[in-house]
Amino acid sequence: MAGPLAARAEAEALPDAGSIAPAREVSEARARSPYIVGPVYDWAFFLLPPLLALGLGIAISGTSFSDASFRLFGQEKTGAGLLVGSLIHAHLVAVFFRSHGNPAIFRLYPLRFLLVPVLAWAAIRGSVVVAAAATVLATFWDVWHSGLQTFGFARIYDRNRGSPPESARRLDFWLNHLLYAGPILAGATMLDHFQSFEVFGDVGLPWLASVPARMTATHRAWTLGVLGVGSVFLAFYVLTAVRLARRGQPPSFHKVFLLVTTGACSIYTWGFNSWGEAFFIMNLTHAVQYLALVWAQERGRIRERVRGRSAGLALALFLMPVIAYGVGAELLDPDLESLYALTLVVSLMHFWYDGFIWSVARRQV
Repeated sequence: MAGPLAARAEAEALPDAGSIAPAREVSEARARSPYIVGPVYDWAFFLLPPLLALGLGIAISGTSFSDASFRLFGQEKTGAGLLVGSLIHAHLVAVFFRSHGNPAIFRLYPLRFLLVPVLAWAAIRGSVVVAAAATVLATFWDVWHSGLQTFGFARIYDRNRGSPPESARRLDFWLNHLLYAGPILAGATMLDHFQSFEVFGDVGLPWLASVPARMTATHRAWTLGVLGVGSVFLAFYVLTAVRLARRGQPPSFHKVFLLVTTGACSIYTWGFNSWGEAFFIMNLTHAVQYLALVWAQERGRIRERVRGRSAGLALALFLMPVIAYGVGAELLDPDLESLYALTLVVSLMHFWYDGFIWSVARRQV
């Protein structure tokens, strides 16, 4: 995701992009609430999820919920796998409340929302090579997208603190990718991510299918590279933050808290996977934050559709279809190729739609 709430954050951001804003503008910006939604909501759904997911992941490690397998609709699952897999698919399809369910946005991009998904499904269904490529693309686009979700939250918290919109923006951008993708490349779960390339072996592309083996053979070099570059970058980031603070632009506490906890959780789980629950912890964090974000943005529009009867009914109207899809997609038999292609399209459209609906980079906040 190219930055949650991007459109709102940049539209409301201070106009002075290159230097400290005038005192009046800074004072007006700092009159904003430091939160995106509110203190309770932000702490529950945006700020604390990395630590809460880490605690839950540690708690379920080695338990029957995490390890005991059962069969459901012909698929072998664990309780933890079913839970997080369903949430992953649920948050992927939730973007359609923003794209197709928001008339103002839908009118801007009708071809992207109607024609492109159909063409993508036809291409995936019609070519095993395209299907293999789409599987790999979805795996790594998800890594990029996840880092940008935290980036978007961080920029909004900084904006709310009163920082100019361009202040340390590029550093925040690369910091979030370093903290998310770095531990994947350098850590214990590297092979788990690159295993998706093995599908190319089934479509006559052995060179691409050998990527996991080549990554494993060079893993130590990747680890040393990430540690070296990452250490230098982190030192430079801290020095820049100190310099900005001396100029009257200290970073938001909420931004620092989010980056430190998310980064530490990413390094500990993706990097070491000590409890064997890295995918559960990191994907639970991301899905909860995203679902909460979409609900915060779309709840008013959903309540209008139920004529304001109750917030509970509106929440059910939001959660029930996305969770139903999530469970169904997680239990889907991969041999049902037409439906499997549909889940790939939902994944790819989620990443792509986020890129221009919420995009910080295109100043659509």
